[in-house]
Amino acid sequence: MLLELEHLSVSYAGVPALHDVCLGVERGACVGIAGASGSGKSTLTRAIAGLLGEGGVIDEGAVRFDGHDLTRAAASTMRELRGEHIGFVFQDPQSSFSPIRRLSVQYHEAMAEHGHVDQDANDRLLLAMFERLGLPDGRRVLRSYPFELSGGMAQRVAIALACAMHPQLLVADEPTSALDVTFQAQVVGELLELHEEYGTSLLLVSHNLAMLGYACDTICVMCDGHIVESGTPEQVLCSPQDAYTRQLVAAAPSLEKAGA
Repeated sequence: MLLELEHLSVSYAGVPALHDVCLGVERGACVGIAGASGSGKSTLTRAIAGLLGEGGVIDEGAVRFDGHDLTRAAASTMRELRGEHIGFVFQDPQSSFSPIRRLSVQYHEAMAEHGHVDQDANDRLLLAMFERLGLPDGRRVLRSYPFELSGGMAQRVAIALACAMHPQLLVADEPTSALDVTFQAQVVGELLELHEEYGTSLLLVSHNLAMLGYACDTICVMCDGHIVESGTPEQVLCSPQDAYTRQLVAAAPSLEKAGA
């Protein structure tokens, strides 16, 4: 098991946000997390990253990655793992960047932190990823400040940066939410190509059940900080057992048609 959440409970300022969550991602697998806003999906991804923020506390349980207990890992260990071994795409891509520094500077510093000091080689790697994600004017993007990017451009840049070092695991929180419909399928396709080409495990968080059904081997449904159902896409989307899951599926007419 590459990633394992063991009976994970998280609270913010004493208010429970995750309750006894158990979840595993096998090497090379693609696991989806579905649920409405406020269900605990983003808290789950931030607990994995060790970035719960002010007031966020892991009350019980553990997060294990490739033999490392992340809940007890030193800050230096987390910095080593984030980026090179675990890539993260957060729901608000702009929050991943410093607003007052060009993207190229931030990218080169992140790569150098992990021993990748050849800036020309780093640029070629990232520019190729930009091209694949529909950002052909990559050098201009690299020279830009984050505030000069549209929401969709920032989302694709965040995905490219997260994928640049070909991490073992990519955790993506709503990776297509800021994208035009034109680019949503393209980005999902590129994530799956990364998954196939490099054996990258994916943990995809989304309210888009159709996207998760297409991309994932397993789907877990969250409600009020609990995982209420999990299984293959066919089990969860075509024969849901939990009442909340049935509500989610019923709210997506295309899924009903696909399961008919």
